[in-house]
Amino acid sequence: MIKREYILILILIIIILIFGFQIINETSPKDNNLTNNTIVRQIIANSSDEPGTVEVIKNIGNPNGKKIAYVVGVHPLEHQTHETLVKILPGITNLNNSYDIYIINVTQDVGHYGDGSSDNSQGRQNGQNLALKYVYPAILNGSYDLAIDVHSNVGAYEYQTFVFSPVKEGLAGEIAMKVADECENISYYAPSSTTSGPYLTIPLNEKGIPAFYFEEYSFAPQNVKDSHMIELINAVDNV
Repeated sequence: MIKREYILILILIIIILIFGFQIINETSPKDNNLTNNTIVRQIIANSSDEPGTVEVIKNIGNPNGKKIAYVVGVHPLEHQTHETLVKILPGITNLNNSYDIYIINVTQDVGHYGDGSSDNSQGRQNGQNLALKYVYPAILNGSYDLAIDVHSNVGAYEYQTFVFSPVKEGLAGEIAMKVADECENISYYAPSSTTSGPYLTIPLNEKGIPAFYFEEYSFAPQNVKDSHMIELINAVDNV
């Protein structure tokens, strides 16, 4: 009789354990946009020999989605648009893809606004050099599916807010056009030349990583910059 009671107790314990494991499994976090994805900020260049620093905000969005890089700070005087992306993107939930933001902080010879095409300040060149030296290899070796270089302009172009690829033929141009098609306030428009292309977007395209530009109007009100940036982020995420 005692032996039979021990067997019944043992069976009861096994049943309880089985149901317990099932409950734990059902209530454990699953892989989705909101779990297993800790956003981190890392310094990747911080030397007194350099005219600035480079850092990256990593793991924004869905860790199981495509990996996409945004780059800001190549031209330091366009900082308001750069700051807009850094402010907005990490706070958006339910993204389909995984995003990293590379931030170039030029600290030497920032210079001044010229008339657009003729702005050859040393700070502008410093940002381009930092992009080529640090951001380009990080994206090239980072298994990215796409890169977007964020800039702004003083209104010297036919359009004020637009996307374009400096490589006219290829996947980057196709993606940029699709992004523009998804946006009410962002056009596709390709200027005849770009000073920063050889330092980031062109070599990335040449290595098989599609990369295009987003251009915002430098003097747009901040609420307009915000709304355009949200349009861009959502369009890229959906395309």
